[in-house]
Amino acid sequence: MFKSRGDSNIVYKCTVRLLEDTEILECEFHPGYKGKYLLEHVCQQLNLAETDYFGLRYVDSAGQRHWLHIAKLILKQVKDSSPILFSFRVKFYPPNPLLLKEDVTRFQIYLQLKRDLLHGRLYCTANEAAMLGALIIQIELGDYDPSIHVGNYVTEMRLLLRQTDAIEARIQELHREPVEGTACGAGGVKGLSTQEAERTFLKIACQLDTYGVDPHPVKDHRGNQLYVGINHGGILTFQGGRKTNHFKWSEVNKINFEGRMFIVHLNYPEKKHTVGFKCPSGAACRHVWCCAIEQMLFFTLPSSSDACVYSGGGLFSWGTKFKYVGRTEREILERDGLLPPRDHSEEGSSGGGRRKASSVPATPSTPMTGDFGYSSLPRSTHSAPLEESGVGGAGGAGEGEVCDGACLLSGAAVDIALACCDNTSTACPEYSRDAYEHSSTESAATHGTHGTHVSGLHGAQGVSGVSGAQEEWRAALQPPPRPFSLLRAFIPSFLFVWLSLALGALLLFETDWPLLQQLKRKPEIISLRHHYYTPLKEYLKKKVIELF
Repeated sequence: MFKSRGDSNIVYKCTVRLLEDTEILECEFHPGYKGKYLLEHVCQQLNLAETDYFGLRYVDSAGQRHWLHIAKLILKQVKDSSPILFSFRVKFYPPNPLLLKEDVTRFQIYLQLKRDLLHGRLYCTANEAAMLGALIIQIELGDYDPSIHVGNYVTEMRLLLRQTDAIEARIQELHREPVEGTACGAGGVKGLSTQEAERTFLKIACQLDTYGVDPHPVKDHRGNQLYVGINHGGILTFQGGRKTNHFKWSEVNKINFEGRMFIVHLNYPEKKHTVGFKCPSGAACRHVWCCAIEQMLFFTLPSSSDACVYSGGGLFSWGTKFKYVGRTEREILERDGLLPPRDHSEEGSSGGGRRKASSVPATPSTPMTGDFGYSSLPRSTHSAPLEESGVGGAGGAGEGEVCDGACLLSGAAVDIALACCDNTSTACPEYSRDAYEHSSTESAATHGTHGTHVSGLHGAQGVSGVSGAQEEWRAALQPPPRPFSLLRAFIPSFLFVWLSLALGALLLFETDWPLLQQLKRKPEIISLRHHYYTPLKEYLKKKVIELF
């Protein structure tokens, strides 16, 4: 599939499936083209001017869905796909599709919602499903005509995921009944024009809980199967077709992931909360994180210039960085005259900074247990507060008592140490008495009664064994050993472990030692080399080349 990147005459072909399954586009692009070119080309073919709400989706070789990034090369994103296939879909569902400027844009939103209804993503009650189905019939077939619409004509059209006989009968009934009062009232849909029926369909659909939701399968801390949905209102969870939680964007403090765990940090009045969801795979978790970040920025940032590079993942996620590209919803509404222009001078000092700080802060939230049915993620690396440490330290001296230092100088160990000092001072030579008295004076100033006690013992003892006592005296004058430092012990151990792992990896992957051949053929080692060792090696090689 790939050829020399320097050859600009190479042309690649791809297929784009539109919102109507029967319609496709055959497109061509060059190796240097980015995703923005392909998206604009498809929108141009559909006469779409409001392109910001749409995107192109593809599936990689591992079966994971992705949105085509408009600022990255197309080939780099679909390098493992053959043939190259994209799906044109609505990426950002507008909160009120009736405010869209052009009818053609509303029609594409309608087609997407029609797909969502058919595939079960737009979950609704039976009455709502019947009304939406009747509106689709009205849009595509027009007013009911007994000479044309005979028999169970609704059955021939697939409208719902679970299209029962009862719902089909109700759809036919609504299609035959004329409009009475409002289109959403007790009347039917007969008499509505195509445009009116389409607007009514959008008005009903955008008020549903699952509007704009692409469900991602996850599990909570109890192992219960849930679905996470992300739209203009925030992050929602569903279980058994019922909405269980709704975390609004104003309540979301930070979004990140760790391995397969998708983590949402929430801010509530006077408390913080952390909720985690386990995804089927690490790639699926990264996809959920990217979708959540992109949806949040599109609907909350006042301007795309306020967006910075957001990072997610940890030690076992190899870090994922995301840079938002494109206009935000506010910029689109300002361009269309639906919102007044912002005061950039005030925004630079207040609004923009607050939004960025509240969207993705620099520090994580503190997990607390709330009334959400989900327990917070364990945070074993959190340090205990200083107040708790002080109480714990004072506990050894008795509750409510303050240790002044004397409580630390008691017990059998101290008695043995004092006895050793007595034995050492007995063998002190006469010619070094001045030096020792000077040392004893400093010790007395520092340790109080202990220095006086040692000095008194020294003055009362005689002089003997000069040659043997010299060595003992020099040993006594040596500085005491340094106290144990966890940092000094950890850093060498940490470096030793990583150096050992690096040498082991080099030995395993870069040598042809016969003893390691069988180990190299294990699936785990092959996966380790493909997903971690080779990318890291190429990254380090690139950085070294850049430096020199």
